[in-house]
Amino acid sequence: MDKKMKALIMAAGYGTRLEPLTLAVPKPMIPIANLPTMQHNIELLKRYGFRDIVANVHYYPEQIENYFGDGFDFGVNLSYSYEKELLGTAGGVRRMAVDIAEIAETFLVLSSDALTDLNLKRLLAFHKKKKALITIALAEVSDVSQFGVVITDDDGKITGFQEKPKAEDAKSKMVNAGVYVIEPELLKMIPEGFYDFGKELFPKLVSQKVPIYGYPMVEYWSDVGGLTKYIQSSYDAMKGVVQVRIPGRRVSKSTWIGSREKIDKSARFEGAVIIGDRCRIGKNVYIKDSVIGDKCVIEDGSIILGSVLWSDVVAENGVEINQSVIGNWCHIGEKTKILPETIISNRSIIRKQSEVPPKTHLQPNSIV
Repeated sequence: MDKKMKALIMAAGYGTRLEPLTLAVPKPMIPIANLPTMQHNIELLKRYGFRDIVANVHYYPEQIENYFGDGFDFGVNLSYSYEKELLGTAGGVRRMAVDIAEIAETFLVLSSDALTDLNLKRLLAFHKKKKALITIALAEVSDVSQFGVVITDDDGKITGFQEKPKAEDAKSKMVNAGVYVIEPELLKMIPEGFYDFGKELFPKLVSQKVPIYGYPMVEYWSDVGGLTKYIQSSYDAMKGVVQVRIPGRRVSKSTWIGSREKIDKSARFEGAVIIGDRCRIGKNVYIKDSVIGDKCVIEDGSIILGSVLWSDVVAENGVEINQSVIGNWCHIGEKTKILPETIISNRSIIRKQSEVPPKTHLQPNSIV
């Protein structure tokens, strides 16, 4: 791997499919296995020798910059491209590459909101072998209707695109995974201002018969879009389906416990469980297939099943949380039941003995 090769992270979008969670945090900061999605991306880049990284930011940029700083604590050199007005995927990459990173050689682009353990070395080798101007990593999905479908010939050259087609109309099950290897000459084809890869640049490249290739991934990829995908991605990380780092010490095959925690001896964990740092888990608590963030308090007799709790959540005595996501700094009153597919966003309060119906989506700062 060329040590000088630079990487760009696309981190400016809104993450609307994860609302209302993303009303309080930008999608790159959504935690998977207690680390922001973007941190998993940075650790992937570092693993393959990328040290110079630029990220574009727009929505809640201070949350991203306050957490990552200049990248020193993460072993990388991280700079930012702040977009006052969104520039689109290609426009944002052009700005990062030309104005911030001053790129003059092959570079890598990665979406900050997807979870993957893609082998970047193999992707780069494929790109060089094909002498491509741009190579797009492709992931196979069962439901193509939410993605940009990519059609290739037998050699891997891209011959066409379909934007979010119906299943019966799709000409391929391979979709754009948001990871690109790009030659600097391509930047000349991107005008200043708002410009989009999928809708504008890629169709233009295909029509001009430019060498644009698709690299079929065999590794894990999830776009972490929507609640079900988000919980599944967290579960996949715990089960080792995707190779990412999980903080804490591993105490069994799929249980990780953080530091300085207080866990009562009568508490039971089953399936895949992550407990963050400085948590307090009370008597007869039962947790199965769930992630508990840092500084959470789970009081006596509470039951948490298939759920993700972010940091600083307090669940009082006898709370039941089932297949739901609870944002940072939420307070759940005693004997409250939270039924499946519920999202409770940051800083919300649920009064005691409440029953929150299935598929409830609470905005940040709600009181119920």
